[in-house]
Amino acid sequence: MKNIDTLVIGAGPGGYVAAIRASQMGQNVTIVEREFLGGVCANVGCIPSKVLISVGHRFEQTKYSEDMGVVVQEVKLDWARVQEFKKGVVSKLIGGVEGLLKGNKIDIVNGEAYFIDAHTVRVIDGDNVQTFTFKNAILATGSRPIEIPTFKFTERVINSTGALSLPGVPEQLVVIGGGYNGTELGSAYASLGAQVTIIEGGTDILAGFEKQMTQLVKKSLQRKGVEVVVGASAKGVKENENGVVVTYEVGGEEKTVEANYVLVTVGRRPNTDEMGLEAVGIEFEERGLLKVDKQCRTSVQNIYAIGDIVSGPQLAHKASYEGKVAAEAIAGEKSIVDYLAIPAVCFTDPELATVGYNEEQAKAEGIEVKVAKFPFAANGRSLTLNAIEGFVKLVVRKIDGILIGAQIVGVGASDMIAEMGLAIEAGMTAEDIALTIHAHPTLGEITMEAAEVIIGRPIHVVKA
Repeated sequence: MKNIDTLVIGAGPGGYVAAIRASQMGQNVTIVEREFLGGVCANVGCIPSKVLISVGHRFEQTKYSEDMGVVVQEVKLDWARVQEFKKGVVSKLIGGVEGLLKGNKIDIVNGEAYFIDAHTVRVIDGDNVQTFTFKNAILATGSRPIEIPTFKFTERVINSTGALSLPGVPEQLVVIGGGYNGTELGSAYASLGAQVTIIEGGTDILAGFEKQMTQLVKKSLQRKGVEVVVGASAKGVKENENGVVVTYEVGGEEKTVEANYVLVTVGRRPNTDEMGLEAVGIEFEERGLLKVDKQCRTSVQNIYAIGDIVSGPQLAHKASYEGKVAAEAIAGEKSIVDYLAIPAVCFTDPELATVGYNEEQAKAEGIEVKVAKFPFAANGRSLTLNAIEGFVKLVVRKIDGILIGAQIVGVGASDMIAEMGLAIEAGMTAEDIALTIHAHPTLGEITMEAAEVIIGRPIHVVKA
């Protein structure tokens, strides 16, 4: 029996960050992980998928750079080296996480945790069983891919994890689900030479983003030869020696498509089962999510929950943010969650990024707003990159000009959105942004230019 102050279950981007912050606050911390440090994000999610996306961009750009004077006779892809590079990136990150935990004097325990009561957990790792008693616990157990009954996972019917470690770039790939994961991975494999079909049940792909933004992604997918089928229902799959035959229905008509693999990306299920949480008295919301307050505290006062197992978008940076709040709350601080300036990014081609309110959301809440856009095509740095598609859109309150939202589509959107998040957090106005000197030539200037449009003093577009 080991007695500790704070027990963290799950060592993903929420758990390990929570553990470090708890240790910084003077708590004696133990972290339990059943699979691998860094969680899904670092091992089989955010990081390795971005490796494939980056390789896809590099491969495609090398092949089609004649306009910029770069003529390559033959471009070859060494898939084995791609996989080695991916493993190296993951290994460095995981080693870094382990070093940070040990450097903060956090005990790392391998195994599966099962609650005995609100202050006791049993951790099982094969034949090794340990019991811990704790004052407080933070649950950060993450999520796993949803499996459709008619698309059971096999060697050919794969989830996002399987898609990252294929033996080679497939000739044909079918993707079920046009959300973040499906569109990112579908686009990446299309860049690498695969013939991709995306089957989406909704009226459009990437439902969380404005249509003005997703239209540019769909044009890019079309250029890559990707077929996007919306309003479609995936019915089933048959495997053969060469791959799969996927049956789907669209517009009342049943169709089939053949491929080497079918990637199923229809969402993720929270890992809240088989932990004994019900016996402890923790209250659940729908879909297996845990009910928490603004300090990430569950219905059991000394147990907190963060990340994919609570409501909200399943984002690594959301989990990390909540982990800090929970650890600080345990230490007696008045930290609470505030999601207004939490960004969402999709690493498609071009990239999509949004933070705060979009125009529709603001109007739905009765907020009178002014909006303005500035195109990448009018920016010098975009021209030098030969990446002129996209825009920055700002949403400000009409009454005082304070920025409450921003949407960016274009090269570098994932990095540019941070400035907009900071501006929202700081309560800055469009004029504040316009008066901030931005280096030239940079993509960051586009945010300044958009702010100048919204205050009625644009320089590099003609005032309407």
